[in-house]
This record gives sequence, C-alpha cells and structure tokens, in this order.
Amino acid sequence: MTDALVLGLGALVVLIALIAIRMPIAYAMILVGGVGTMMLNGPALVLSQLKTLAYGQFSIYDLSVVPMFVLMGAIASKTGLSQALFRGANAWLGWLRGGTAMAAIAGCAGFGAVCGSSLATASTMGKVALPELKRYNYSGALATGTLAAGGVLGILIPPSVVLIIYAIIVEANIVTMFMAAFLPGLLAVVLFLLTIALYVTIKPEAGPKGGVADRKEFLEATAGMIPVLIIFGLVIGGIYFGFFNPTPAAAVGVFLVLLFGLLQRKLSGHDFIQALKETASTSGMIYLIILGAELLKIFMSRVGLPQETASWIANSGLEPMTVLILLLIALILLGCLMDSLSMILLVIPFFWPVLVEINGGIYQGAEGAGFGMSTEDLKIWFGVLALIVVELGLITPPVGMNVFVISSLDRETPMIETFKGVAPFFCAEILRVILLVCFPIITLWLPQVLR
Repeated sequence: MTDALVLGLGALVVLIALIAIRMPIAYAMILVGGVGTMMLNGPALVLSQLKTLAYGQFSIYDLSVVPMFVLMGAIASKTGLSQALFRGANAWLGWLRGGTAMAAIAGCAGFGAVCGSSLATASTMGKVALPELKRYNYSGALATGTLAAGGVLGILIPPSVVLIIYAIIVEANIVTMFMAAFLPGLLAVVLFLLTIALYVTIKPEAGPKGGVADRKEFLEATAGMIPVLIIFGLVIGGIYFGFFNPTPAAAVGVFLVLLFGLLQRKLSGHDFIQALKETASTSGMIYLIILGAELLKIFMSRVGLPQETASWIANSGLEPMTVLILLLIALILLGCLMDSLSMILLVIPFFWPVLVEINGGIYQGAEGAGFGMSTEDLKIWFGVLALIVVELGLITPPVGMNVFVISSLDRETPMIETFKGVAPFFCAEILRVILLVCFPIITLWLPQVLR
C-alpha cells in the first residue's frame, strides 16, 4: 500500500472520529480535506483551490433550485397548508380504527410534496396532528412513531433537496430523478398505511376510531386540499411534462405558496421575513457542506482511495448484488452518525465509482455486465435506494433527528416509546428496499415511459 493510500485511510478515520464527537460535518470535511491536501501537495495548492473552488461550486446553475425549494417549504410551513391537508385526510380516513394516524401519514406525504424537507415535515405535521391524536386517546408510541416516520416521506417525494444534490453529484438529470422517486414514494405511503392497520389490529386500544365527519364538514375539508393538489400539479406536473425545468418550477412553487398564504390571510410580513431567514440559514448550511465535500473529494481523488476501493471490490469476486447490499447496509449504519444530506455528499463519491466498476464501466453498452442495466439506469435505481436507506437514519438512534423533533413536541411520551413506535415503520421501509432491489422496474418504469 502506498503512502498516499495510507494517508487517505488515516484521513477517513480522523473524519469519522470528528463526526462522532459531533463536530459539524461541513467543518470536519473542510478540515480533513484541506489539511490532507496540504500534507500531500503543500499549502500552495490548497490556497490556489480556495481562490476559485467556492465560486465554481456555488455558481452551478442546477444548485440554484435548492434555495428556491427551501423557500417554498419555509413559506408552506407558515401558511396553514399542513392543517388543510390533515383536516382533509382525517375527513376521509379518521372514521377507521387508526384512521387519524393514517391521516397524519397522508398529510405528511402531501406536505412533503410542497416542502421537500423531512425535518420540516415532521415538525409542521407534528404540531398539527399530535393534538388530534391525543384527543382520540392514541397511544404515545403510535402517535409519535407515526409522525416521526411520516416525516421521512419528505426526503423522497418530489421535490426533494437531497435528491437534487444526489443528481448533481452523479451527473444525473434532476427531472428524471424526480420521476423515478414518485412510485417508490407512493409505495412508502401505502406500506405505512398498512403498517398502521396491522398495528391497530394487534393493539386495538392503541388507535381508536375517530369521529365521522358530517357532509358539510367532509366537503369543506376535502375542498381545503385542492390548493395543495394545484400547487403540486403545476410544479411537479410542469417538470414531468417539460413545461419548465426545476429552477423555474421552484420559482412557480414559491409564488403559488406565497399567493395561497396571502389570499388566506395566513402569512404575515413577520412570517415572510422569518421564512427568508430560515431559507438563508438552511441554504448557507447546505452550500458549506457542498464546499467541504468538494475539498474532501479532491483530496481523496489525489490519494486514489475511491479508485482503489472500486478496483479492489471489482476484483474481489463478490456478486454485484452482494456489493450493493453491503453498500446499503453501510449507509444505514452511517445514518446513525450523521444527517442525510451530509451522508449523501460524503459517501456517494466513494460508492458510485464502485457500482460503475462492477456494472462494467462507464462506457458499457445498454446492458451492463453487473446489474443488467445501463449506467444511466443504475444512477436512477441506486439513487432512490440510497435515499431510502439514508432516510432511515432520521428514525434510528442515536441521531434519529425526526424522533428528537417529535419528542420535543410531546414531552409526555418518553423517547424510548417513540423509538418503539417507529420500529414497525422501520420494518416497512426495509420491506420497501427489498421490493425495489428485487424489482428495479418499480423505480425505472416511470422515467422510461415519460422519456
């Protein structure tokens, strides 16, 4: 093993240690990437890179969609869309045993479609749905577990900021990734609803039936969901059918959500200023992580660690599917240490070359030797799988950010009960991964039809 590779492995150990002691991931990657490059090539190269690296990264046109979708979600969380969604879903499902929890899942899916953030989805829907779940005497485990799990729907159902970042890293088409994520996102909703139905069948006392809405209330609640359907249809439908690309679509989404808030008189000037501040803070965090990831990627490329890893695995004799499963397990474990965006930026530059190598190389024909698909299809399939297993980190200890968010809203339910309530949904997610691994067509069908 060369000295450069030893330096790269040592840097990787240091990076994991810094993350484990809770250093912000952006600073950890900047520190390791910068110092590592200095040790390898001297300080002059790092200083030269810093002159243009930030501008080169942040001026990428595709990245302009990130703050727009973040702003769309920030405004949406302040306009009452979440209340309208939950009220409508509850009118349809609340009369069932466990129906109010099912309505919370449906509300999370709908809000995720105009928000794109898991934490924002969990926080906003938690504030709306928790009082209703408590009012109908749902168990603390089922109530908080449902909302923590429902929040993860925001990371995959388009528009998704993390999905956009993944597409930029592997040079995939953002629109195609949005198409690919749609059916797996719906599959998650269906599996979560079935999970709740099974839960309350085994423990009927955990999810009592809610009230049946009268005709007037039912129609009003259903009508309240129409604005969300219009926003989602115009933004995502406009992208799918080629009326505009993601950045103008995000601008349209911001305008529509802002218009809804103003017409409903649910968005004050103070709320709008707060949404702008939240957008600036979140976007700044995302861009700093991207800069750190690029510095780290440059260093690791110079020591040759990703290339050597890909070559070693390709020559290890392991079956391609075995390698894929090992990589997915690694993502689940890493999700216990860091947030989803950081993980995508840190890990995908290592994992993607490995998959390309075992699939037959970047220049193989329409049918790769490894997975029986082209590199472009592999990008799509692996991206959706990666995001699903990455999102599991939001509901698993010790990080489990969605669990912490919901626990902060419900001080009466111990966090251990929330983790118990999340466990069935974790199993449902594992089942979804198995289905998508065994049947790639679930992910690839819609992009193939709409190409």
